[in-house]
Amino acid sequence: MSVDSKVDFTNLTTIKEFCKTLVKGGKIQTQEDLYGAEGIIKQIQKGLYEALLEGELDYHLGYDKNADSPGDNYRNGYSEKSIKTQHGKINIDISRDRDGSFDPIIIAKHQKRATIIDDTIIGLYSKGMSLSQISAQIQEVYQLELSEEQISKITDSVLEEVAKWHIRPLASTYPIVYLDGIYINVLDNKTVIKKVVYVALGVNTKGHKELLGLWISESEGSKFWLNVLTDLHNRGLRQVCIFCVDGLTGFPEAINSVYPKSIVQQCIVYTVRRSLDYVSYKDKKLFAAELKRVYGAKTIEEAELALDDLELEWAINILHLLNYGGNGGSI
Repeated sequence: MSVDSKVDFTNLTTIKEFCKTLVKGGKIQTQEDLYGAEGIIKQIQKGLYEALLEGELDYHLGYDKNADSPGDNYRNGYSEKSIKTQHGKINIDISRDRDGSFDPIIIAKHQKRATIIDDTIIGLYSKGMSLSQISAQIQEVYQLELSEEQISKITDSVLEEVAKWHIRPLASTYPIVYLDGIYINVLDNKTVIKKVVYVALGVNTKGHKELLGLWISESEGSKFWLNVLTDLHNRGLRQVCIFCVDGLTGFPEAINSVYPKSIVQQCIVYTVRRSLDYVSYKDKKLFAAELKRVYGAKTIEEAELALDDLELEWAINILHLLNYGGNGGSI
């Protein structure tokens, strides 16, 4: 999605109109934005693989990247390699050593396809992961019995890369910021458990989507969201027109304290999904089409009339089911 428009970001009316243009044309859904063919996960894969490779080379050479070599073998630049991921190709800079004895594990010399799954990438880049959890995730990535020293070297390299990503500066203005929660599998005490990762996805002034941050928390609430928003503010984000959220607990209060002029809007996608939870599977498609007349109405009056029609039609269908359902009838 791209919006070629010069926007006066001192004028609230102009900003609102600009945001409407983005929402209508963008088809923005956090899950798809992360995992789709042009997903944002692809953007951070390169950094993760290169950090893992640096950690492997640190162990192989016996010294850290910024230290002096204790022997005759030392770092000798990079070679570029293209590998396939489930979201398309990425180019990785692979570290080399002088005598050519370095044989990478995570991206072997003749390997053409990436193997790290999306859940692992998201977990490693999420704030809130403990050191032991990160080490366990890295151990799982390699699926080998590496020594504690090897894992420690690789973990240190990944932590450095992730820390840089966490504190990278943001643009001062994002017309829209979406906040969503996704479930991922995380290895914790040798047990795989599901954790919620909260995703901040921004739409910049050119209409392009950017992943602003990832956070893991045991519980959500105003204190947690205040920390998230303060983090975004400290990294340079000063103005947001619309925060689009899924009715997350404590979020409006946190927004008002950090971004008092922003509008909080509940994403219609999740409201529709919750409505469909109460409809039988065979009726979902028909009900969704008729429900669209309600939330797609141009005015409140039109929406209220459409809702009355929906209630009447489906009340009649339910009565029909109660009367004839036992005799093979259906809605």
